[in-house]
Amino acid sequence: SENWSRPENEINGIKKLIVKAITDQVPELKEQGVMLTFFGDISSFGKEIKSKISTAEDDTFIQNPKLKLNVALAYGGRQDIVNICKKIVSNYDVGHINKNDIDEELIASASEVPDDKTDLIIRTGGDKRLSNFLLFQAAYAEIMFEDKLWPDFTRNDFIKCLDSFKKVSRRFGKRT
Repeated sequence: SENWSRPENEINGIKKLIVKAITDQVPELKEQGVMLTFFGDISSFGKEIKSKISTAEDDTFIQNPKLKLNVALAYGGRQDIVNICKKIVSNYDVGHINKNDIDEELIASASEVPDDKTDLIIRTGGDKRLSNFLLFQAAYAEIMFEDKLWPDFTRNDFIKCLDSFKKVSRRFGKRT
């Protein structure tokens, strides 16, 4: 979400990357049984990109995918939390829920993030921060920081991250 305050040429470059990635990757994702979902403020994109996003989601939709790939575009964690609060308060105001109904599950279901079970976040670009990304969902996620910029991040880099992730003992707050 904050990326839209960048210079216009950078924003246009990001949008071109999105279109190129969709065009280049969707056929392979379909072939591999990967279901693609985009989330964030997609309304801020032009007609062409919104159409590409919708088509990519439709083309990769399957009942039992081998992998669900969720792509954040124009997403901000703080804004998501604000929107979650507004949804919950609206439901409370009209009597659909009471205060005892508010729990982690309700909060997760009100989020625009399609999956609250985030296991791994890979942060490219050399920064060592979440930068307003998946603030609620990152609670027990493993976070790996990579110096490479996203366009330079390769399949081998991804596999290296997955191999590192496989070695992690996930305790979810418990000591073993």
